[in-house]
Amino acid sequence: MKQYFYASIGLLLLIILANTLRSQSLPTGTIEGIVLDGASQTPLIGVNVIVMNTTLGGITDITGRFTLKNVPVGNYSVQFRMIGYATVAKADVIVRPQRITTVSADLHELAVESEQVVVTAGYFQQNDIQSMNSVGFSREEIRRAPGSGGDVSRIIMSLPSLAKVNDQSNSLIVRGGSPFENAFYIDGIEIPNINHFPTQGATGGPIGMVNVDLIDEVNFHTGGFSPLYGDKLSSILDIRFREGNKNNFDGQLDLNIAGFGGVAEGPLGEKGSYVLSARRSYLEYVMKMFDVGTTVAPSYGDVQGKIVYALSPNHKVSLIGLYGDDHNNPDLKAAIENDMIYYGPQDIYQSAAGITWRALWGKNAYSTTSIGYLSSRFNEDFFETNTGIHLVKNRSTEAAFSLRNVNHVKLSAIHSVEFGIDIKRLMNEYDNSYAAYSDAVGDSIGAAVIDQNIAAEKIGMFANYIVQPFSGLSMTIGSRADYFSINDRMTVSPRASLAFQFDELTTFRMSSGVYYQNLPVLLISQSTSNKSLKDPYAVHYIAGVDHLLSDDTKLSVEAYMKEYYDFPVDPADPSLFLVDEVFYRAGFFLNHSPLSNDGKARSRGIEFTLQKKLAHDFYGLASATFFRTEYKGSDDVWRKRVFDNKIIVSAEGGYKPNNEWEFSARWIYAGGTPYTPFDLSQSQQLKRAVFDTDKINSSRYPAYHSMNLRFDKRFHFQSSNLVLYVSAWNVYDRKNVAAYFWNEKENGQDTIYQWNLLPIFGIEYEL
Repeated sequence: MKQYFYASIGLLLLIILANTLRSQSLPTGTIEGIVLDGASQTPLIGVNVIVMNTTLGGITDITGRFTLKNVPVGNYSVQFRMIGYATVAKADVIVRPQRITTVSADLHELAVESEQVVVTAGYFQQNDIQSMNSVGFSREEIRRAPGSGGDVSRIIMSLPSLAKVNDQSNSLIVRGGSPFENAFYIDGIEIPNINHFPTQGATGGPIGMVNVDLIDEVNFHTGGFSPLYGDKLSSILDIRFREGNKNNFDGQLDLNIAGFGGVAEGPLGEKGSYVLSARRSYLEYVMKMFDVGTTVAPSYGDVQGKIVYALSPNHKVSLIGLYGDDHNNPDLKAAIENDMIYYGPQDIYQSAAGITWRALWGKNAYSTTSIGYLSSRFNEDFFETNTGIHLVKNRSTEAAFSLRNVNHVKLSAIHSVEFGIDIKRLMNEYDNSYAAYSDAVGDSIGAAVIDQNIAAEKIGMFANYIVQPFSGLSMTIGSRADYFSINDRMTVSPRASLAFQFDELTTFRMSSGVYYQNLPVLLISQSTSNKSLKDPYAVHYIAGVDHLLSDDTKLSVEAYMKEYYDFPVDPADPSLFLVDEVFYRAGFFLNHSPLSNDGKARSRGIEFTLQKKLAHDFYGLASATFFRTEYKGSDDVWRKRVFDNKIIVSAEGGYKPNNEWEFSARWIYAGGTPYTPFDLSQSQQLKRAVFDTDKINSSRYPAYHSMNLRFDKRFHFQSSNLVLYVSAWNVYDRKNVAAYFWNEKENGQDTIYQWNLLPIFGIEYEL
């Protein structure tokens, strides 16, 4: 812990220096943005923009834009009001010295226009039908969340829809589903994985790659999402990057747990802007400096950015890019001293780039068209610590070109349609080898080689019809059709949803639909017969009620049921659920015999959420969920899935007494997840882990609970801003069990714990 002592001393000196240099007079900044019609995306003229609890405000011009200058630095809520539209309020608008803060809004038209109509759903946008089964977070909410470390996925984990399994992974396990069932979009372009050291074939990892300082908004759809999204069974995480400063150059320097780096942004001619981020990890340097033994620190870095250019008032193009490289090379000595079952070098390179054209077609139609290129390259070797066997050689490149077009047309005040296409060209190369090994139930599996190039196409078409026959009622019905060339199959996914507002405070929502997902190509490629496997699918049933307790506080209750069919199972291990291996075994690496489609699963639960936005001094989110998730393998026996916490309770919130200080905390309790105990005699005989096949997922780990604390301190100078924060994860040092493993050195069962008390600090200096 010596390094944290030195870090704390350095942080204290920075605070003293900052207090010495801080501005004696309160500096000011600027708030600007644009207000659009939520249905047509056309600019709204004459919207009243009010900085709440102040005398500041303005009105949008002919382009829908507004500018509020000389706003004292601080944290504000900004309200947007216009007759005939539901009022919207945006919290966490941070004004910084001599900088422009962008805040924009979509207003949704009311069915009845009257000067007497007052809608108080400002912070939660009750009238937005697409918000069904979704939760939105602002950039500031993600940045300051205790225990998130600036990781988008980790703040999502505080929601009741997410199972709690292991602190050391940010895998999203949504309503009992596997981590491979989620999709990520950045500005309309699908990204396979947004994490450093990604799990191949799935969507998790230990460290988030997206820089929160580039994020404008995040929307997380936990199920029942519309036909505009396909090829995923459980959830959609939709991220929107912000635009850069169109008027002046701005810079920012960062030092935190993710690494050190910075952000630069500024104008691009008269009609464009750019924002660019670059970061690099520094753990390897810290470990060398403080001599922490044979532990090998991973090395990683990323570059990401966005360029925007307006071709005309109605046409805009944007270019996004994301690149990350990850390196890790623990040797045998490090593996033995750190109880690692496998060791070896890892070099992973991920890149994504895309261009999006956003077009307004008159007052009632708009479209977005995106072209993207995605690539992930894995160069990995894994050796078994106990035997030295070269277990896996992975030389994989998974690349794709994508085209996505989405069109929105408002036919009348009552009727709207959405339609479009998704096209992908997959170009995967595998040069992999797998040594013979004993599997989880003690059976011998022969060696295998995958040496092939696979080209495939995915084609999707979708349409959605939205009708609002009278005030308070919205209904959607739609479908999508998807084709996958590897198995030469076409699937059709009908979906429907309904929202009914009893009054201005209470809304009832329900949705149902069919969701298909193609199997990972890495899994399909392991056997020729796997190419004929069906696509697994799920049927969602969701119903819930939202009730506004005040304009900044909402209570939600939601019940759901998911039925899964046609999952792949390995006849050699009929009692195990293959897709869950992504999380608790070696993923899709280990070779499998030809698979069948005999797997089924089911998940059902009820969730309670109380959310308060930062309209004044306090904010918070409390939730509880009760759920069950099960599977049935080819032996036709229902068993608990490894994500079945049964109960999860969480509470997080913060207090902001003034513009300089903020205190926040998060506490989570989760029931223990199921696990399969070892067959002790066979494990000792083979000197490796062997499950007891008579007790698959029959035991449970101890319950999980922990608390994270954080405080932020802002220093406002005349033309710059400094943010210092200190956080403690698992502050009361709970020994939460991550897993039991077979210690091959001791030839006995041992325990892997999740994170102990972990102090974290960060510095952000905005030039």
